[in-house]
Amino acid sequence: MAAEAAVPALPGGGGGPAGAPSGSVPVLFCFSVFARPSAVPHGAGYELLIQKFLSLYGDQLDMHRKFVVQLFAEEWGQYVDLPKGFAVSERCKVRLVPLQVQLTTLGNLTPSSTVFFCCDMQERFRPAIKYFGDIISVGQRLLQGARILGIPVIVTEQYPKGLGSTVQEIDLTGVKLVLPKTKFSMVLPEVEAALAEIPGVRSVVLFGVETHVCIQQTALELVGRGIEVHIVADATSSRSMMDRMFALERLARTGIIVTTSEAVLLQLVADKDHPKFKEVQNLIKASAPESGLLSKV
Repeated sequence: MAAEAAVPALPGGGGGPAGAPSGSVPVLFCFSVFARPSAVPHGAGYELLIQKFLSLYGDQLDMHRKFVVQLFAEEWGQYVDLPKGFAVSERCKVRLVPLQVQLTTLGNLTPSSTVFFCCDMQERFRPAIKYFGDIISVGQRLLQGARILGIPVIVTEQYPKGLGSTVQEIDLTGVKLVLPKTKFSMVLPEVEAALAEIPGVRSVVLFGVETHVCIQQTALELVGRGIEVHIVADATSSRSMMDRMFALERLARTGIIVTTSEAVLLQLVADKDHPKFKEVQNLIKASAPESGLLSKV
């Protein structure tokens, strides 16, 4: 094997699976509990090995994670990190290992790196969603805070032709985007494009309905794209309190932050000397409704 670092020779060079193409080298590709024999061209390096792993296991790989390729070394009887400049010259065994570095989610919010997502707060949901009036009130408070602090807001409406527009109590003045959708998640191509236009986005504050469907699916997609998600519990509900409760519990276990509107707004100003503190303080002088949502989180 040609490599800049010394690599022990592997036994059993030559030969390989019946039908291996001429000029190719048999390689056993291992990932998780799987091991699949294949072949690569003689002299294949790191990039070709990665391409082969993708062709064999692409449907099982989380492409938002980082991986390392390792080579089985007979000398050590175990896998070692693939040496720099490695090239396949004889039969070998390699594996793809996901890096599992656990990072603590701090949950810091700053206006310059935050976007608000308002999900499907529509008229036809009014009679069906538990405590809908309360979450409308809190949602409006959040949008007022976003305007005061200059935070972009993205709004979606689920099939508005049949379910109506966003309720009149919520003032959409100045929002960045209002989009109809049929997909449950808010992560539409237009939303991804809008996020890409906002420099330095790190966090999304998410609220609306329903907690266990559109909110949950949006949160999971955003986290999968490396964005930290804060779900506002007092502005989020479902038709069923059981669905809502288990969705919030599941999301919290994945590292998504379940918080409240007052906590979000005060975290965004961070200091009583913030030039907008008085305006934000006026929004929260009256506490958010202590509705039946409180005992169901």
